[in-house]
Amino acid sequence: MTGQKGLWDEEERLEKLGRKKPCLRYLTAIIPWEEFRPLLEGAFEQEERKSPAGRKRIDVIIMFKMLVLQHLFNLRDGDLEFQVNDRRSFEEFVGLGVMDSIPDATTVWLFRERLRQAGVTEELFQKFDTYLAAKGLRAQGGQIIDATIVPVPKQRNRRKENEDIKQGKVPEKWQDNPKRLSQKDPDARWTKKNEVSHYGYKNSISIDARYGLIRRQVVTPAKVHDSPMLPALLDPENREPMVWADAAYRSKQVDSFLKEVGYESRIQEKGSRQHLLDAAAKERNREGSKTRSRVEHVFAQMEMSMGGKLTGCIGLARVKAWWCLRNLVFNFLGFTQLEYGLAKAQ
Repeated sequence: MTGQKGLWDEEERLEKLGRKKPCLRYLTAIIPWEEFRPLLEGAFEQEERKSPAGRKRIDVIIMFKMLVLQHLFNLRDGDLEFQVNDRRSFEEFVGLGVMDSIPDATTVWLFRERLRQAGVTEELFQKFDTYLAAKGLRAQGGQIIDATIVPVPKQRNRRKENEDIKQGKVPEKWQDNPKRLSQKDPDARWTKKNEVSHYGYKNSISIDARYGLIRRQVVTPAKVHDSPMLPALLDPENREPMVWADAAYRSKQVDSFLKEVGYESRIQEKGSRQHLLDAAAKERNREGSKTRSRVEHVFAQMEMSMGGKLTGCIGLARVKAWWCLRNLVFNFLGFTQLEYGLAKAQ
């Protein structure tokens, strides 16, 4: 007959879960969670000074870990609440026990929104980049730049409404209906890639060629061309001057700019019907592709291992904050893999 399970049985169960899915255990042990506390607390200081009323706020590290889980598995707020309630490994990762109350979907939304309004998401990203440099993972090897489409739910608008949106106006009927307006995205745009239409935004990033970690990021509506984003993506902290990117970033203006500011262009060359690439140019492209392709691994991991790129946020400001956190979580994973690999090799 099976006896009643005790504390040791629960610990053995958790140990088995950790061995089966070690990712969360490594993140718990390796990421410097307390380093982020001052920034997270700072986002709420002004709000709490205004009114001491209400129940005690949930610890910011617990809430931050909830957001990390959200981006690890690309969960909506309601799904995140359910999964943390349902999965013991998730509950343990955020630092809650079986007797603790799990933050609900509204609490998660409010916490993320407060970070956005306080401008903290970008600061969190930069804070971790500084930490990486202090750990000896300063950007080096040159930098690789690319962009990926960030899809959002498609809008079903009338032709006149779309015309107003393109002109930067809010359609009159939306203004009279706040609930409808809150469900509309006036910032997302259509674009074509490889003759396929896409609706949403772009996540443009720069990674260092040595470690493959994201060092700079820019989020724009999907229709914005890649090349104008290049200056904002250049990382002056990178120790080597080489810059790799695909042919979409190539132009005389870009080449001139890179040379002027001291970078060495390794951007893919592009030909035309009138000016075909010669053998030397094709060889340079082949050699450059060996390095440039590393940035595709970043997007592939987001697509395959982090639940895809579909984003449920509405509006450019919220999508920027969402993808800033998502890029940060990617760096958490990359740093964990680097640290674990080094520890295993020793």
